[in-house]
Amino acid sequence: MRASLIQIAVDRDESIDSRRQRVAALVREQRGADLVVLPELWPVGAFAYESFEAEAEPLDGPTHDAMAKAASDAGVWLHAGSVVERGHEGRLYNTSLVYSPDGRLVSVYRKIHRFGFDKGEAVMMAAGEDLVTVRLPGTTLGLATCYDLRFPELFRGLVDAGAEVLVVPAGWPERRRAHWTLLARARAVENQAYVLACGTAGTHAGVEQAGHSIVVDPWGEVLVEAGAAEETLTVDLDPAKPSLTREQFPALKDRRLGLDAPRH
Repeated sequence: MRASLIQIAVDRDESIDSRRQRVAALVREQRGADLVVLPELWPVGAFAYESFEAEAEPLDGPTHDAMAKAASDAGVWLHAGSVVERGHEGRLYNTSLVYSPDGRLVSVYRKIHRFGFDKGEAVMMAAGEDLVTVRLPGTTLGLATCYDLRFPELFRGLVDAGAEVLVVPAGWPERRRAHWTLLARARAVENQAYVLACGTAGTHAGVEQAGHSIVVDPWGEVLVEAGAAEETLTVDLDPAKPSLTREQFPALKDRRLGLDAPRH
């Protein structure tokens, strides 16, 4: 399975409409790949909180239109990163969109763990409630977004649901880049799964982005890693490797659940 991660640079001098068309062209250039992955909130910028309300869109909004056509034109499975979604009830969500090679929107994932503590995304957006997997020919994707990477129980749930490739679009800040790499490798090792972590380049609302998108194999080995600027990573994955790794080193079978709380 050939996967391409497109590390998009977000520049405030570029209009959102222009960026949509530019990113769609980048997706079309990946014809021949099986899976293409984009970063979190690349249309508006993950830290551009002041723009979330104005730029929110429905699931069938302009980003959907551009990405559906790009996926169809390229003939790829496309994880189109995430958008600021305005739900039917008017609430905002950080929502990932996944398209089939014929351009159908086949899955959405609303980010469960919202970043910001008592400001920004954490107070502006509603939390998703559902774990989401997507079946591709030969493998199953498990979906997570950025801050989710810090919560291992989410990934355990995805593995229990059959995930073998964990896809994590992000808008991760440069000042915590060491955590980004460490956590991506940890999620791969503990779940014996591929991790495809696709970040942004550039600066969002004054927050420098880490870039350094990364693909990690089920043994925790880094297969490919980007630099800080806009870049496309392409890597060939063996769909059989997660199950083979789990057979060779069956740590997941030794999990013990339902342990009693410690006594004082």
